[in-house]
Amino acid sequence: MSGATHDWRSDIEAASRRIHERAPYFLRETPLWKLPAEALGLQVRGVEVWLKLEHLQVSGSFKARGMMNRLLANDIPAAGAIVASGGNAGIATAAAAQALGVHCAVFLPEMSTEAKRARLRALGAEVVVGGEAYADALAACLDRQRETGALLTHAYDQPEVVAGAGTLGREIERQAGLPDSVLVSVGGGGLIGGLAAWFEQRSRVVALEPERAPTLFRAREAGEPVDVEVGGVAADSLGARRIGAIAWDVTQRHVRNALLLPDEAIRAAQIWLWKELKLAVEPAAALPLAALQSGAYVPREGEKVCLIVCGANVDPATLN
Repeated sequence: MSGATHDWRSDIEAASRRIHERAPYFLRETPLWKLPAEALGLQVRGVEVWLKLEHLQVSGSFKARGMMNRLLANDIPAAGAIVASGGNAGIATAAAAQALGVHCAVFLPEMSTEAKRARLRALGAEVVVGGEAYADALAACLDRQRETGALLTHAYDQPEVVAGAGTLGREIERQAGLPDSVLVSVGGGGLIGGLAAWFEQRSRVVALEPERAPTLFRAREAGEPVDVEVGGVAADSLGARRIGAIAWDVTQRHVRNALLLPDEAIRAAQIWLWKELKLAVEPAAALPLAALQSGAYVPREGEKVCLIVCGANVDPATLN
């Protein structure tokens, strides 16, 4: 499914049709907010910044797209759906399962936030917490899946999940045309895989990772996906230990730049988004702005740069 000859754009078009035909009220068309760079505190003349406010999506993140596509594209057994997640993929799977009237079990690592656990319980999901990191939760999830036969929804490394994420790129292009660049946070790679598969070489897709969770960056150093130690302020969302196989393949062909950002810059951008724009987002959603404000990514004069504001599953009390 991830080979160089695979027609990802057709998969993304099919995902968009499938979701809108079979679950027409589930996804939202999220706003695209265009601002001059100066409005974001950037001293770059003639640059237009597009904020794609995907944190306003159903379930609070872009993950709703891929998880609903995964469920709709497969027969769901009596045991329902099952997923391991740092939080957002689980919330999205639970929301999709609730909309379709099926059971959902979500396995979370201990680093997951109480805000995300509470949201899952509110959606009617069975919540299982255990293990230090996402990989530990995934191992427990796979054990349960083998016992029950539930439909496994992977947080980022399934074709339907990546194609669903790619509908975000399709939506951006339909709303505003092609941006010159798209700045994307990376954990396991489902989002950047879908966006790069849609935009291909038509827009510059830039991968952004925390210094303490560098799955794609380290894979590029090694020449193949490798396990990394993960931690830091965005670990609950970007805490995959290894880049997904699909994302690795797609980004090798369509993503030139993979940049690392320190926790301090990520946290500063998160607080700035709240204090200046009143956007309450989680740390993972702040990496694109952090890349601009820290100078890690410097847009050219006249560039249209799209920032993917990917998730809002955050405890508001932390935004101070």
